Amino acid sequence: MILENKLQITNQIELAKAEEKISKQKAKQLFDTGDIAKAEVGTFKGLAFIHAYLFEDIYDFAGKIRDVNIAKGNFRFAPVMYLEPALKHIDAMPQSNFDQIIEKYVEMNVAHPFREGNGRATRIWLDLILKKEMKLVVDWNAVDKDDYLSAMQRSPVKDVEIKVLLQAALTDVTEDRTLFMKGIDVSYYYEGYSEFKTEEL
Repeated sequence: MILENKLQITNQIELAKAEEKISKQKAKQLFDTGDIAKAEVGTFKGLAFIHAYLFEDIYDFAGKIRDVNIAKGNFRFAPVMYLEPALKHIDAMPQSNFDQIIEKYVEMNVAHPFREGNGRATRIWLDLILKKEMKLVVDWNAVDKDDYLSAMQRSPVKDVEIKVLLQAALTDVTEDRTLFMKGIDVSYYYEGYSEFKTEEL
C-alpha cells in the first residue's frame, strides 16, 4: 500500500526517492538554520516538531499521532488506543543518565507514534537528549546497521545490547556539521534509503 502523499506520487519507488531527498534536505535545513534548537528536549512535543519538520512537505500526517495500528515483521508497535497514555508516560520518564536516556528511547521506539519516519526522527531526538544531559551524541557512522537493527528488535525485552552498542559510539563532538550530516545518511541507510548524500543536496 502506497502512503497518501502531498506529491500525488502513486509509485512506491518514486515516493521512496522523493521522501528521501526532500526529508534529507529538511534535516540539513534543521541543522543549518539552528531550528533544531526549537525542539523541546525529551518530550513527544519535541519529537513531533522534528517529525513535522522532516516530513511536512510530503505527508499530511507529519508530526501527528498515528490513527492506525502498525507492525514491523512480527513486532506490533503500541496499539492506537494506548498511544496517548504511553506518550505521557514517556514524557515523564527520567533522562539524567545514559541508561535512563536509552530506556526512554527504547520506549519511544515501542510507541512508534507516527505512520512513517519514526526511526529517523527519533534518532535525532535521542541525540538532542544526550547532548543536553551528557554533552555527548552518537556517532551513527560507528554503529553497524545489522547490529543496531537486531539490538533494537530485542530492546523491548532486553535493552543491554542497544546500550552497549550506543555507548561505544558516543562522542563529545556535539556541534560538528559533518558528523550530523553523515549521521542522517546512516540513519536513513538503516531504513533502506541510500540514494542521496545529505551534504550534497
